[in-house]
Parts: sequence; structure tokens; C-alpha cells
Amino acid sequence: YPTDVLVTGYDIIFFWVIRMIFSGYEQMGERPFKTVLFHGLVRDSQGRKMSKSLGNGIDPLEIIDQYGADALRLMLITGNAPGNDMRFYYERVEAARNFANKVWNASRFIMMNMSSFTEDGKEITEPEAFEPVDKWIISRLNRLTGEVTENMDSFELGIAVQKVYDFIWDEFCDWYIEMVKPRLYNSDDEASKRAALWTLKHVLIDALKLLHPYMPFITEEIFCSLQSEEESIMISSWPVCRAERNFAVEERAIETIKEAVRGIRNVRASMNV
Repeated sequence: YPTDVLVTGYDIIFFWVIRMIFSGYEQMGERPFKTVLFHGLVRDSQGRKMSKSLGNGIDPLEIIDQYGADALRLMLITGNAPGNDMRFYYERVEAARNFANKVWNASRFIMMNMSSFTEDGKEITEPEAFEPVDKWIISRLNRLTGEVTENMDSFELGIAVQKVYDFIWDEFCDWYIEMVKPRLYNSDDEASKRAALWTLKHVLIDALKLLHPYMPFITEEIFCSLQSEEESIMISSWPVCRAERNFAVEERAIETIKEAVRGIRNVRASMNV
């Protein structure tokens, strides 16, 4: 006593929060907490408050059995500003579960390639030289780390996790992993393959750390399988934004390539090629 943050719904400000403050000053002589973060209520898909009389309540344990606790947590924190009510849709929980599957499959792909490359369990050391695409994803992750940390410090949790979601799904899985596959499968250049594998592993580790507050179970499982330097992701060091990890030139170059690829795909789609 006192604590830092109280998280609660807006419907019990006068019933509970203010009474705690009054009691804290009366009994302890100081405030009980520094910050109060108010969240909204979870309503049904029609916007009604969940109640026994309406029979529209959702049992979280049933949702967890069906989709997983991580999917439910992610769904509850995405796309919602602090203090605003949100509607419960099963489709959104399914989308969160699909994201968990995406993270799981990407991690399996990376670990399979690492095991086929490493010999006698030796660790892949940091390479002397990176390809431009490696520098691009490292730079993007570095910028993401700074932004997400700032968002979390300001309690903008929904904004923070959306950025992590977009980075993992779009930039890391759909772009970077696809870009480095030829280096992993076809390249005779061991240095290039080593740089790709080191980047895949360490970008994934930091991305898992950024995702961990929102999806603790899957991130812990993957983290402990992926590396042995840190005992648990729960007590691991939080990623830090570092100036030497900024590669603005490579970022612009790869973004240009991405735009070109998107343009080609759009033309192909429009012409049914």
C-alpha cells in the first residue's frame, strides 16, 4: 500500500472506487493508488448489457475451452478505446484464434529451419553482415518497440496490441518470412542463410515479448522452446529501442519493393492473370 494502478469498470466509480479512496485517506492517511484506468462493459452482439433475466450472458470458460484464453484476451483488448463499451462477437474471437495459429505456425517454421541448420546444438551467432531485407525488419521492429512501449506507458493498450498484431501478421509473416525462404531453401551462401536465421529468431523473440501481455500462454510456450538464455518470457527483459537498429535507407528501399509487388498483384487481379 499504496498501489500504482487500479483497473475497473466505469459502472462502479461511486460504489467502489471513491469508497476505496475515502477509506484509504481515513485509515492509512494517503491515497490507495496513483492511477485509475476505467474500461467499458462487454455487451452482447445487440448492444444489450448481459444479464440473467435476458439470458444473454457469455460464459468465459466455455469460450476458453473452444478458442483458448489467449484468443479471448486478445479479442477483449483490440479495437476498443478505454472507457467505451464493446459488443461481443464470436467472429472476433475466431479471428484472434486465427492470429494465434499464425504465430504458432510461423514459429514452427523458424524452429524447423534452425534445427536443420545448426549442428551439435550450437547457437547461431550474430552475423557480421545483414541483407537489406534483414535490416528492414530489424529497423521496423526497433521502431515498433519504441511506439508500443510509449503506448503502454500511456495505457493505450488497444493501440499497442494492434500495432504488434499488424507487425507480426503483415510485415513479419507475410513479407519477411516469404522474402527469406529462397535464402533458406536454395541459397548456397551460408553467411546469408545464417543472417536470415539469426534475424528470424531474434525478431520473433522480441515480437513475442511485445505480444506477451496480451497473449501470455502461447508466447510463453514458444519463447521457452525457441531459446534457452532466459528462463521465462514473464521475467525476461523488455525490448528496448536502440538507435543503432535504425536503418532508414533499407526501410525505404524495401517499402518501394513492397509497393511494386502490390502494384503487380493488383494488375494481375484486375486482368485475371
